[in-house]
Amino acid sequence: MGQLLFQAGGFFESLGQIIWGAPMALLLVGTGFYLSCRLGWVQLRHFGAAMRGTIGRVFSPAERAPGAVTPFQAMSTALAGTMGTGNIAGVALAVSLGGPGALFWLWATALLGMGTKFAEVLLAVRYRERNSRGEWAGGPMYYIKNGLGRRAMPLARIFALAGALAALGMGNAVQVGEMSAAVRTALELLAPDSGVTGGQASAAVGLFAAGCAALVLLGGIKRLGSVTELLVPAMSLVYILACLAVIGANLEKLPSVLGLIMRGAFEPRSIASGLSLRLCMGWGLRRGVFSNEAGLGSAPIAHASTSETEPVRQGFYGIFEVFADTIVVCTLTGVTLLISGVGIDYGHAASTSLCAEALGTVLGPAGGALVIAVGMCLFALSTLLSWGLYGARCCEFLFGGRSVRPYLALFSAVAFLGAVMDLSLAWSLADAFNGLMALPNLFALLALAPAAARETRAFFRREKNC
Repeated sequence: MGQLLFQAGGFFESLGQIIWGAPMALLLVGTGFYLSCRLGWVQLRHFGAAMRGTIGRVFSPAERAPGAVTPFQAMSTALAGTMGTGNIAGVALAVSLGGPGALFWLWATALLGMGTKFAEVLLAVRYRERNSRGEWAGGPMYYIKNGLGRRAMPLARIFALAGALAALGMGNAVQVGEMSAAVRTALELLAPDSGVTGGQASAAVGLFAAGCAALVLLGGIKRLGSVTELLVPAMSLVYILACLAVIGANLEKLPSVLGLIMRGAFEPRSIASGLSLRLCMGWGLRRGVFSNEAGLGSAPIAHASTSETEPVRQGFYGIFEVFADTIVVCTLTGVTLLISGVGIDYGHAASTSLCAEALGTVLGPAGGALVIAVGMCLFALSTLLSWGLYGARCCEFLFGGRSVRPYLALFSAVAFLGAVMDLSLAWSLADAFNGLMALPNLFALLALAPAAARETRAFFRREKNC
């Protein structure tokens, strides 16, 4: 059995490397650039409007239509899915294996990703439909089906199948596994004589994650929206303040760290011997997409549940989502690692323990471990819940409404297994299935770009005439 898992891990790792090679990087960047041009660089020209239309509406009363959630709840659910372990463990991995310059390529994916996510969300709302329970259901499989026609149904099914499987891997096992690792690290530092073994801690985390998944997801989209609109702001604030404390304590180093990032983006060998530009770009792009999911097609599934009837207005939430996830949270993680002075062994994979050590330079070892453990648990739990919705929607598209409960039962079981399994296999599965989701979605985005552009131009003409 162990040999079989080892071979499977090797296969999916190779598949992930093939999928996420230079062609995928060019496709992601090219699609983001093309969409940005067709949409008039909406993420830059109308960034202020996007911020006013998102965070500016947080405290305004919102109407909730039957079978839908508020626009903020839809965005919170999507943001819960993107703000996962990739914001901590993924960034540490990118910086250690790709060098400081990987952060620059992370920013590049975010700049273009804001345009891609805007188009994804717009199309998800434009082409959504009601399911058998009267809820709005949408996402790439629906805008492929309703926007490109029946001939493109095989692409819709490929996306839905990859999405249902990716939810079990990236959205579930990876998240719970990282949560388990963070809890074990915290126990070793905070309570070394507790008598709780690593296996016991992992099993407890697995049971907790499985129970939360079952309790929240079986309550439907409205219960999920109510949880994420509280969870996302709280978890983000705690982690952001901790990172700012470290950066503030080392503020005089910030210019040199920014210079290190820029030099490392184009001359990684000058920063760390043995790192090539291909590795630097590859890890930056891969972890950038893993973090903000622009082009992946997952977040539009949550956005399609909104009560908002104007696709462009909900698209603004897509812009804010990428900005908050990558430009803010991922940047804070990377800069905290670099500015703290912790020793990064470039070319070797780093884990959350390095992030805890970085925070510990100001908060103390116990404080750093505690913040990372709490942050990882909250980030992972939020992602777990959102990806449960994504997987269920994909399964429903393929097999009908009756398949949702059995799928969620399987999802909860995998949550327990994710806490005790080898994470290397889960990460390999995540990268492979992420790529298999992205390919049909990117094709659909390119094909439907004219429709998205028409919708965007019509919206701003109406706004100008009001």
